[in-house]
Amino acid sequence: MDKLKIDSNRVKQKLIRFIREQTSSAGFSRVVLGLSGGLDSSVTVYLCCAALGKDNVLGLILPYKISSAESINHAKLIARRCQVKTRFIDISEQIDTYFKNFSDADRIRRGNKMARERMSILYDQSKAWDALVVGTSNKTEILLGYGTIYGDVACAFNPLGSLYKTQLRQLAKDLGLPKEIIQKTPSAGLWPGQSDEKELGLTYARADQLLYYLVDKKYSLKRLMHLGFRKGYIEKVKCRIAANAFKSKLPAIAKI
Repeated sequence: MDKLKIDSNRVKQKLIRFIREQTSSAGFSRVVLGLSGGLDSSVTVYLCCAALGKDNVLGLILPYKISSAESINHAKLIARRCQVKTRFIDISEQIDTYFKNFSDADRIRRGNKMARERMSILYDQSKAWDALVVGTSNKTEILLGYGTIYGDVACAFNPLGSLYKTQLRQLAKDLGLPKEIIQKTPSAGLWPGQSDEKELGLTYARADQLLYYLVDKKYSLKRLMHLGFRKGYIEKVKCRIAANAFKSKLPAIAKI
């Protein structure tokens, strides 16, 4: 895990500069983001406030009817800590109205629709507030494809995309985020009892170690197995990366 250790102060300053550069170069001074009460969005709010000032950050709390009270309370807690403006918009009615016509839709379709509904609202509110939409996906999620294309992975820019989940926890701790946010089970809140790690079939701690050596260091299968990773586990992660790579690419345009 030492290989994943970061210099939090250096990373923080670099990300603050990145946020300032991305907003100013696009001609904006304000940002909007989804505030879920999870680790990723909480860290992003802290960084955006440090970069742009609390009056230039808007957090949208966008629950569906099954969203846990804990998640909503954590989102409000972060908003109070950072003293940012918030808007609370319940997406239950539009989601349920749509799926009245598709009652056989499984929970994956419903979860994807929720993610895209939230992003649609974020972009509408960004226009109303003259702001840019900030992404909150971390490197682990991006590599493993744990996100909805044109949903939670859509954004104008993403400050966290080069940090593994393990590194993000370290940064959150050093930034002084509330312990209950740092230690909570990661979940997109798409259905009751849903958790990132259960859905992925991987723990972030173990996956981050493998991804570091596989992606960053480009170790061979033999070297990875020598480090103690099982062949089946390595292949499972590699397959996820390959199958979800399209989510990180711009749409292909035919050349005439």
